[in-house]
Amino acid sequence: MKEIIRSPLFALLISILAYEIGILINKKTRIVFFNPLMIAIALVIGTLLALHIPLEDYQKGGDFIALFLTPATVILAVPLYKNINSLKKDYIAILGGVIVGAATAIFSVWAMAKAFGLSKELIASLVPKSITTPLGIELSTQIKGIPSVTVAAIIITGVVGAVFAEWLLKVCKITDKTAKGIAIGTSSHALGTTKAVDIGETEGAMSGLAIGLAGLVTVIVATILFKFGFF
Repeated sequence: MKEIIRSPLFALLISILAYEIGILINKKTRIVFFNPLMIAIALVIGTLLALHIPLEDYQKGGDFIALFLTPATVILAVPLYKNINSLKKDYIAILGGVIVGAATAIFSVWAMAKAFGLSKELIASLVPKSITTPLGIELSTQIKGIPSVTVAAIIITGVVGAVFAEWLLKVCKITDKTAKGIAIGTSSHALGTTKAVDIGETEGAMSGLAIGLAGLVTVIVATILFKFGFF
C-alpha cells in the first residue's frame, strides 16, 4: 500500500481528482472565493498530510503536470488571433495600457518588497503575480524565484481581481468596454477574465487578449531587470 500511495501515478491521480472536485464545488456554489485551484491545493495538502506522503514523492507525479504547463501557454495565441482586428484598430491604446499595467505591477511589487525588506528570492517569486500560472511558474524559475510562492501569489491576485474588479471600475468611472477588459486581464489574468466575461462579451474578449500581451511584457521586463540585478 505504501508503495502505491507514494508512486508518481498516485500523485497525478489525486491532483486531477482534487481539481475536478474544485471545479464541481465552484460550479455548484458560484462563489468566487471557491476557486477550483485553491480548493485543489487544499485537498492535495490535506491528502498528503493524512497519508503521510513526503512532498518529494508527490513532486514526482506533479512534475508530469508541470511538463505540460509551458507548451500550454501556446493557447494564449488564440485570443490574440480572434481579436486581431480590435488590436489593429486600437493597437496604440491597447499596447500602451498593457505595457503600463504590466510595468506597474512589477515595479509596485519591487518597491513594496524592498520597503518590507524581503529577500531577492521572494521578490523574484512575487514579480509574476499578475500573469497566468504557466508563464508565471516558468518566469519565476528563470529569475531564481520560488515557483510555489509564485503560484500562491498568482491565485490570490486573480481572486482579488475577480472579486473587486467590477467595483473598482465603477469607482474609477471607467465605462469604455475595451478599457475595462484590458485593465482586468492585465492585472488579474485568467481568474479576473472570468469576471470580465460576466460583465460583457467585449470585456471578456479584451481581457483574454490582455492575458497574452501582459504575460509577454512581464517576461521581457522582468528578465531584463533580473539581468541588471534588481532581483
